[in-house]
Amino acid sequence: MEPIRQVFRTGIRRVAVVIDRWSGGRAHPDAVTVIGCLAHAPIALLIATGSYIWAAVLLAIFGLFDTLDGQLAQVQKRQSARGMLLDAVTDRIKEILLYIGVAYSIIATTGRPYLAVWAVAACGCSLLTSYLNAFGDVVMTHAGVKHIANKALRGGLLPFEIRMAVLIAGLLSGRLTLAVIVIALGAAYTALSRLVRVARALAQTHV
Repeated sequence: MEPIRQVFRTGIRRVAVVIDRWSGGRAHPDAVTVIGCLAHAPIALLIATGSYIWAAVLLAIFGLFDTLDGQLAQVQKRQSARGMLLDAVTDRIKEILLYIGVAYSIIATTGRPYLAVWAVAACGCSLLTSYLNAFGDVVMTHAGVKHIANKALRGGLLPFEIRMAVLIAGLLSGRLTLAVIVIALGAAYTALSRLVRVARALAQTHV
């Protein structure tokens, strides 16, 4: 998976270089982050109204913004703690918007409103994985654990980009309910695995 990510990041970096040159350095990474986040509101509406193919296409396109803003920040040497915070917060907003749309769609199309609980579970478990990543990083740093160990928290079975890929697959195949069930279970497992990693790292420091 990591070699694929590296190839993908290299391609996005080239796009970032082109955007930077085309804009004369005026395209700010934070603007890319905000635009990508705002675009998820109409995507959620498309999901809610059953326009799955368009939703999947736009989700794939604007999903690239999640990597593009970071690459643009590197190209322009504008990496900052504020940018990292904005990126993390907007990612969570995206997921909340998307799962609202998913829950509505499931209720409207299946005739079994109780299945929407899986959208709630997918959203909750997804947020939990991100919380464990952020708070686990803080706790481990405070305990003196090497930062390279903290970065291991960002992986797992279903990190953010894989969850979005599963959702896109569910939209394209028309198996939206199945997709959110996979996301809910996979994100729960990812959260648990991250919790275990933090606990083990802290145990080694006797904190």
